[in-house]
Amino acid sequence: MSSGHSEARSLAVLLAQLDPQAGLAERHLWLIALCAWLRGNAQSVPETLERLALLVDTVQAQPETCARLQAWWQALAGAVDITPLLADFGFAPRTALFSELAERLRLKLLPSSPETIDAAELFTLALPSPFDAQWLAALPDDLAQRLVGLLSDGPGLHARWQRTLLDAMTYCAGQILSTGFAPELRLRMSESAREAQPFAALIRDVESLRIEVLHSLRTPDRLEQAAQGLRERLDACRAAATTVYAHFEENGISVGLVFRLRQLRARIVRVRELLECVLSPTPALHAARLLGHLVQVAQERHSLRAVLATNSSLLAAKVAERSAETGEHYITRTRAEYLAMVRNAAGGGAVMAFTTLAKFALYGLALSAFWGGFWAGINYAVSFVLIQLLHFTVATKQPAMTAPAMAAKLKDLGSGEAISDFVDEVAHLVRSQVAAVLGNVLVVFPAVLGLCLLIAQFTGTPAISAKEATHVLEAQHLLGPSLFFAAFTGVLLFVSSIIAGWTENWFVLHRLDSAMRYNPRITALLGSARAARWAHFLRNNISGLAANISLGLMLGLVPAFAGFFGLGLDVRHVTLSTGQVGAAAASLGLGVLQQSAFWWAMATLPLLGAINVSVSFYLAFLLALRAQNVSGVERTRLYAAIRSRLRTAPLSFFLPSRQAS
Repeated sequence: MSSGHSEARSLAVLLAQLDPQAGLAERHLWLIALCAWLRGNAQSVPETLERLALLVDTVQAQPETCARLQAWWQALAGAVDITPLLADFGFAPRTALFSELAERLRLKLLPSSPETIDAAELFTLALPSPFDAQWLAALPDDLAQRLVGLLSDGPGLHARWQRTLLDAMTYCAGQILSTGFAPELRLRMSESAREAQPFAALIRDVESLRIEVLHSLRTPDRLEQAAQGLRERLDACRAAATTVYAHFEENGISVGLVFRLRQLRARIVRVRELLECVLSPTPALHAARLLGHLVQVAQERHSLRAVLATNSSLLAAKVAERSAETGEHYITRTRAEYLAMVRNAAGGGAVMAFTTLAKFALYGLALSAFWGGFWAGINYAVSFVLIQLLHFTVATKQPAMTAPAMAAKLKDLGSGEAISDFVDEVAHLVRSQVAAVLGNVLVVFPAVLGLCLLIAQFTGTPAISAKEATHVLEAQHLLGPSLFFAAFTGVLLFVSSIIAGWTENWFVLHRLDSAMRYNPRITALLGSARAARWAHFLRNNISGLAANISLGLMLGLVPAFAGFFGLGLDVRHVTLSTGQVGAAAASLGLGVLQQSAFWWAMATLPLLGAINVSVSFYLAFLLALRAQNVSGVERTRLYAAIRSRLRTAPLSFFLPSRQAS
């Protein structure tokens, strides 16, 4: 009882402050205070509805207060146009994704002023809580009808609401028309969608509905015919916009265009919602339901994560898809493929031996941190690109490519046979990775050792000093931070695969291979035949080039930048680390075998390879699962099947069977 008296007293104080003649900001502040009183502690919808009923009962019992409330409402409606709120709220006023991100960041960080004629800004100030959507959705029809009657000063409210809703439909339809005619979307629609021109007739259908609603006798048949025509037109516009996604599948994805497409489809849904409000015998009540939906939209409107996740999902899918296509080449299934992987990895190890020596030579120049990291990155990048062009393999680059290929197979786990096939793929992948790592490290160690001995033989001095060799062994110590640095290197390997997929998508989206092949300036410079060869080469190798160059530069520069901020991060790439240990062993001679630091470093190397591989694979696998919308996978059955294979055929994870392909 005391709670009811307290609410009545606070309502009386609130109504006493109601002044229709107050300034713009004061009128809006009173609305904000009223909504805050209705919310209370924002915990109970029934309590909020009871407060709203108390408000209606109190005002209806006081004619003078009712007149002031109606005058206040008229002043509010005259100063603030609700049409843009109904038509445009929740949609980005900008067509670019990154400018929308900047706007959302502004909304989150900077306060809003109640002194505004922007209905959307006032709406977010008055109804800022997700709880507002709950009580608006639960608003009973009779209570909503009483509230509408309370604000109405005559029989014309119904017609005014209809005109407002129709104006909002026209505004929203105009935005749809503008987006549908944008060249970057229109040229990517299917030929049939362009010929049908559904967007061109949209405004005409909205105007036909307006005529039937406002200026005709509004016979049910004619009104329903106009409404049905508009619904069909909206469906045609949505179908035309959907055809753009097929173009993305074949020609690459633009995050900005995906953003515009999602905005377009959401506007089509908004027009349908407004249409149902117009056709309702009580449009104001349906508009109240729409306002409840707009509260939810307002919450999403301030979310940075929502706009990034929504609009980057297709790009993630395309990156994963392109990585999966590349990753299939790194999974060996036959004995011949396994031996080919070992040979390619051995070639990669031989190249990395020279990379290791070049790295020590750069150390000898005593460059500054940035330039030392830059030239080290160039050294790595050139080596990785050379390995790619020679069709060799660097083991640690495989997992980020093979993980999406594995995730793609999780789509069809509906039977025991599918699970068995997936376990087969796991075995193929593990032994492919083992072959690649062994091929790298078993060649790079003796190659570096031999090269260092040759250098010492011809120059009379070791390739690296004893002090530097001791430092190398200490840096690779198992009990030091090497394993953490190996995990960090796995993250860089994953990032390089993302850069590779994004670059290939960008290259295909902008049709740069076609531009190189036919551009008059390029063909005049290179000749038609050479331009065609270069275009073909880049189309087939752009992903690998982007991955190798970005990985090399990150391995060199990231430690330098981390050191600038005092983070002390370093990289531990298993092939490079193995080569460094080989160089240290050559410098220290046979006596190194008696040093515990050498054996601690040797014990670290296999763990470096395992961590490099597992971290990059795990991150890529998670991305691929999300990109391909894989969910509900029976993980228990998968794990049990893998454990069973380990018990029954453990060698299948390390050596291929003798069966022919």
